[in-house]
Amino acid sequence: MENPVKPVDGHVNSAGNGMLGGAPAAACHPVSPAAQAGESTLGRHLARRLVQIGVRDLFSVPGDFNLTLLDHLIAEPGLKNIGCCNELNAGYAADGYARAKGVGACVVTFTVGGLSILNAIAGAYSENLPVICIVGGPNTNDYGTNRILHHTIGLPDFSQELQCFQNVTCYQAVVNNLDDAHELIDTAISTALKESKPVYISVSCNLPAIPHPTFIREPVPFNISPRLSNQMSLECAVEATAEFLNKAVKPVMVAGPKLRVAKAGETFTELADSCGYAVAVMPSAKGLVPENHPRFIGTYWGAVSTAFCAEIVESADAYLFAGPIFNDYSSVGYSLLLKKEKAILVQPDRVVVANGPAFGCILMKDFLKALAKRLKKNTTAHENYSRIFIPEGQPLHCRHEEPLRVNVLFNHIQKMLSGSTAVIAETGDSWFNCQKLKLPDGCGYEFQMQYGSIGWSVGATLGYAQAANDKRIIACIGDGSFQVTAQDVSTMIRHGQNSIIFLINNGGYTIEVEIHDGPYNVIKNWNYTALVDAFHNGEGKCWTTKVLYEEELKQAIETATSEKSDCLCFIEVLVHKDDTSKELLEWGSRVSNANSRPPNPQ
Repeated sequence: MENPVKPVDGHVNSAGNGMLGGAPAAACHPVSPAAQAGESTLGRHLARRLVQIGVRDLFSVPGDFNLTLLDHLIAEPGLKNIGCCNELNAGYAADGYARAKGVGACVVTFTVGGLSILNAIAGAYSENLPVICIVGGPNTNDYGTNRILHHTIGLPDFSQELQCFQNVTCYQAVVNNLDDAHELIDTAISTALKESKPVYISVSCNLPAIPHPTFIREPVPFNISPRLSNQMSLECAVEATAEFLNKAVKPVMVAGPKLRVAKAGETFTELADSCGYAVAVMPSAKGLVPENHPRFIGTYWGAVSTAFCAEIVESADAYLFAGPIFNDYSSVGYSLLLKKEKAILVQPDRVVVANGPAFGCILMKDFLKALAKRLKKNTTAHENYSRIFIPEGQPLHCRHEEPLRVNVLFNHIQKMLSGSTAVIAETGDSWFNCQKLKLPDGCGYEFQMQYGSIGWSVGATLGYAQAANDKRIIACIGDGSFQVTAQDVSTMIRHGQNSIIFLINNGGYTIEVEIHDGPYNVIKNWNYTALVDAFHNGEGKCWTTKVLYEEELKQAIETATSEKSDCLCFIEVLVHKDDTSKELLEWGSRVSNANSRPPNPQ
């Protein structure tokens, strides 16, 4: 039996929402009427395919190789073109869109555009996001000749761009022949959905407008055979895991970021309900598990964990990690106090019990669901947490005209959160400050921890807001990161978005300062509100303000959430250059130690 593919119109980071599955795609995402013979073009087929899988917005930068293709894509009534200021931001926007919608798409031109967007596509690959990266390519008549084209590095070989994308996409289609164009396009898109990774599609610039018999019919909805667990392997894994965990005195559960790609958030929560274990999340999994769960104990991040969380996790005699990624950042410079012999590691298609055995060909959802029926209820770890937990003290506030502190800022951001908001956290100290926010039920949360590319959040905010129009986005961005990608705030204004951006101005790359300081971490200060006012230029709805004191911040938030609720609101918050979270200080020193380890003797 086959399951039709349908990205969910919702928020991928909400527990249990998946990217694919459900009702037939064509029924949920109607496309324009079937093409007549004269309209049966490659460009129209690609446009209808994108609409069919749930894409409503394309993030693009025009160039001479993709102009005809763009004509055909935007002629599709179901598609809207979102013109970006540069290719990097277009890629980041497609990344943010895919997080909210389940799949994203971007369109750029050959090589100069492709290599510019490459960094964003690499980030999407690291985060398991299906992004369709479409490039307008050379004329078909130029392939196999010794001609040298513009927008290339001056060689008659046109494969440089393709070679670069081979390492950051799961499939590459070079469409320079109409006879196999239908097959290549469909294979690329279905592979992106199956693998939950970006794909690369290059379309020769002279092909989009040419009719071809393979495109006459309305595209048949994708039908992707469901992946199934090996039943014997599943039963053995559940048996071994249940035996291991049922012997434990105080076991815990920890959610990892690969819950998203495994579409197992809801199943993880159901397991937590049935077994009674204390529940934590890794930092990059924040938002994938509801934080209002009765046994939620916070973020496990080693030495910079939520208060009292690390003590419970690291003192447990057994821990189940679902979808973890243990890198130097998530492990705080490889300093986690965990033991392999105590761990059950559940990956999207594999389970490892302690130091062994390992079981393959098992889907995480199937495993967690079956395990829930075999575990004895054990609430010991959460009871221990309840005994040592100390509620937070008095709410923070600043004295009259005392310079605003970052922890006071985030105390007020906390009060803004609801089920109709979503938080975008930029790489830097916002990682740590946003991590401490308590997410109400339904509140979205996104950041890019594995790749950690500064500037990601500007484009991601653009894309996420375009997809999740039922939520107001609250973006927390440092001044250093903002300088990398600031231009596309103008695109947010152009398309009527009403996100709230907190620009935290502390005069430099603070996260780098805490890892290794030097004069290169100090940046030129900008008049950020004046810059955004210049982007606004009297067109669209935009409101900006600077705040130095708590009273000004409170007034700014009141304005942004009331009379300016339909505007893009840009609030520049000026803070001291050394005002950081205590977690960043600890994390920075540990990552610095990891980075500065001397070479092993040869």
